[in-house]
Amino acid sequence: MALRIPLARVLAKPNGVISSGTRAASSALEKVEVFVDDKKVLVDPGTTVLQEWEDSDRRLARFTDKPKQINEKFAINLIAEVPPKIVKERIVSCNGGGGALGHPKVFINLDKPGPKACGYCGLRFVKEEDHHH
Repeated sequence: MALRIPLARVLAKPNGVISSGTRAASSALEKVEVFVDDKKVLVDPGTTVLQEWEDSDRRLARFTDKPKQINEKFAINLIAEVPPKIVKERIVSCNGGGGALGHPKVFINLDKPGPKACGYCGLRFVKEEDHHH
């Protein structure tokens, strides 16, 4: 049998005051202005409008005693820093590192000039220029 505790009791501090959790989180980071349908919306840096919650949302309760931490190292920016792999073949396969760390094997056609990215992991491949006459 599961123990059921009312949410108001879980969020209550010893003095009986219910904490929404956004006071500590919003004071640690300054909000950023964005415009949605010509309306000004304030969001935390590194988040989107869809991630902005109401002040009374109970999901923010975990941020009552520490500031909200936002990882600013987005995967799309990190993978863009990796230079394309230069290969000699017209078709290459990418499995994202193989094993449990990888993804299903995909084959990438490099006939057209320029780098081509893997649809799973974003690694880029480019065919080496060869000048056969």
